[in-house]
Amino acid sequence: MIKYPFLAEGATIGVTAPSSGVRAELHDMLKLSINRMNSKGYTVICGDTVWTQEKAKSASAKKRADEFNEMMSNEDIDIIIPPWGGELLIEILEDIDFKNIKNKWVLGYSDISLLLLAITLKTGIATAHGTNLADLRGEYSDETTSMWQSVLSSKPGASVLQHSSAKYQKNWQHGNPSPCVFHLTEQTYWKTVSTNNVKVEGRLLGGCIDVIRHLIGTPFGDVQSFRKQYINGEPILWYLENCEMNTADLRRSLVQMKLAGWFEHCSGIMFGRSPANQPVENYTVEDVYKDLFDELQIPIIYDIDCGHVPPQITFINGSYAEVEVDSGKGTVLQQFKQ
Repeated sequence: MIKYPFLAEGATIGVTAPSSGVRAELHDMLKLSINRMNSKGYTVICGDTVWTQEKAKSASAKKRADEFNEMMSNEDIDIIIPPWGGELLIEILEDIDFKNIKNKWVLGYSDISLLLLAITLKTGIATAHGTNLADLRGEYSDETTSMWQSVLSSKPGASVLQHSSAKYQKNWQHGNPSPCVFHLTEQTYWKTVSTNNVKVEGRLLGGCIDVIRHLIGTPFGDVQSFRKQYINGEPILWYLENCEMNTADLRRSLVQMKLAGWFEHCSGIMFGRSPANQPVENYTVEDVYKDLFDELQIPIIYDIDCGHVPPQITFINGSYAEVEVDSGKGTVLQQFKQ
């Protein structure tokens, strides 16, 4: 049985950095995000880790874990949104107090997806893969990004519909700020390996492959036990995105997931647009997707709105989703089914 948090109006946001914090020269950017949240009626509480960054992490693993545990147990904090991802979140997992995790949203992506997936697999509490706090600093958010509030404000038993974006951002232009942060210039087109229209459904799980693959073989990555304990053996619909891997590394990672049983009782796999996916000896990412399709014989959808090429749909780990792709357009209907 999946437990769904609920985001109420005027909620208090806890900002902690379980992966990377914010260097001093970027503090003003984060303060802008905090001010935007305040203007929307939220209260923001920042932890110490947010303001520091050294040697690829915000602070020691113990300090990061302690601050996360404190915010999770703090009754005055309703949702946790890290500033962004990073590199070494995995260091804190053994110090996270999973037995006492409260039913409150954690929202983020990139390295944060490692924590999100671990929480849902270990506790059955839904977690939210979507925007980070730094990308909410704009005067407004695009239609896709802004759905995070509607999705997280859906009550258990309710459903929420999201659509593929109209356009996506090809390149980051930090020196040329936009009113909505992103520069959405390229036409979005969701694709399928079969080239046919696709409809697929199942319980959502996923994140950034670069990091979630490292949960395999650990106490934090037991997908089979999650299926038995929390979702009555229902099929899993994976959403995945690649941050930095070339196609050979991506292929190795997907094979490892398959060998570990992560794709057993899987109804389909969705892949986000990627800034990586560099071919190795003409082995393209389309070849990777085709190989996976041939092996698993399930729908493979790619170039969806997920990950490091914004904007992003808000995917809820543990929710029951119906995904349709028709002529390049996509819809994601998530049911907060227990």
